[in-house]
Amino acid sequence: MATRFITPAGTADRRSAAPRLAARGVTVGYGGRTVIEGLDVEVPTGVITTIIGPNGCGKSTLLRTLSRLLRPDGGTVVLDGEDIAGLRTRDVARKLGLLPQSPLAPEGLTVADLVARGRHPHQSWLRQWSSDDAGVVARALAMTGVSDLADRPVDSLSGGQRQRVWISMTLAQGTDLLLLDEPTTYLDLAHAVDVLDLVDDLHESGRTVVMVLHDLNLAARYSDHLVVMRAGSVLAQGHPREVVTVELLREAFGLNAAVIDDPVGGRPLVVPIGRTHTGP
Repeated sequence: MATRFITPAGTADRRSAAPRLAARGVTVGYGGRTVIEGLDVEVPTGVITTIIGPNGCGKSTLLRTLSRLLRPDGGTVVLDGEDIAGLRTRDVARKLGLLPQSPLAPEGLTVADLVARGRHPHQSWLRQWSSDDAGVVARALAMTGVSDLADRPVDSLSGGQRQRVWISMTLAQGTDLLLLDEPTTYLDLAHAVDVLDLVDDLHESGRTVVMVLHDLNLAARYSDHLVVMRAGSVLAQGHPREVVTVELLREAFGLNAAVIDDPVGGRPLVVPIGRTHTGP
């Protein structure tokens, strides 16, 4: 299946730099079953990329492969021009921060202690905890608006607060490349928007973000670049205004829908059409 690359006018300049992260002919599977096969994808530098697609299409598998949590059976993942499989774990963690699905903290661990764990890749027997590390943690807490929660146990927080704290930990790693696997899972709409506003702030501060989302409208509103997957392959990728079409929704999701302009941001807004709602 040939991937459709769609780039609207006016965006090529900000994506002209060589991508820091890319998959080249990647094949990945579990228990003898191939999930993605021969997949090529590049992560544009300096923008928010969101991977979307139906359940089971390989979205999280791709993100986990890009982060080196999964080793591909074939092909390579390239990070800053090098095969990620050949890099030391500590070196990868200094370049790339990952928020997995539904992370869990040890019972009773405080917010400050969890966020401080983001500094582990920078520690060694020669370099112990320092005032510089404390400053990085304080800034990460402030950037995500959770400084006042520093002494609270993580397991006492609301879902939205916990997501902010986990993002704080990835920020404490000091990376400018963030991978977020379904950061709005189990959050109500208000908290989901709050977390995505934070992601947008991080992007505006100069970070490259890759995330997996299920909500098509939130993906279109908050992303500069969409990667649309189906059955382990990339079906299309590009700016939401060009990618999200009636035809693509039908092809990728089997969804009968109308696509209109979002009155808030001018991005495409997906309006599903049920079997009993075919007209006014």
